[in-house]
Amino acid sequence: MTFTEPDAHPAVLTEGGSGDGTCRGSRVERADEGNLSLFVAVIAVALLAVIGLAYDGAAKVQATQQADLAAAEAARAAGQELNVGTAILTSGRSTPIDPAAAAAAANRYLAAAGMNGSAAVTGETVTVTTRVQWRPVLLTVVGVGPQAVEGHATARAANGITEETP
Repeated sequence: MTFTEPDAHPAVLTEGGSGDGTCRGSRVERADEGNLSLFVAVIAVALLAVIGLAYDGAAKVQATQQADLAAAEAARAAGQELNVGTAILTSGRSTPIDPAAAAAAANRYLAAAGMNGSAAVTGETVTVTTRVQWRPVLLTVVGVGPQAVEGHATARAANGITEETP
């Protein structure tokens, strides 16, 4: 036995009993069923977007850290290339870096690390810049392509063993 509600809403009261005409355990069926599916689909897309941003964002930060660390190590290697003759003539009051040897040492380190980069020497300071290619995994779906990430570091030659001496 089926009963229709008196208002114009398209709801149907269905019998849930044992077939004897009683309405025990009845339920109302509504025409708005399926709206939850749309909500779940929208939330799922938003959740996937957040996961993509977090995953690829963390990968880009990691690529930047890798570039910075390689630049720092290359700068340290370049900073070890001192012009010993000038340091001896100035009685250790200056710590001149041999520009050609420093650039070569930085480039050797970068090549061994599999990194692209460049080194510049100015006085007692070595500056190294590295470049790494970052490739997103999940954000390629929305058109984000590979990007270059740079790392930078400087090293300065200093006199002293446990602390810098003037």
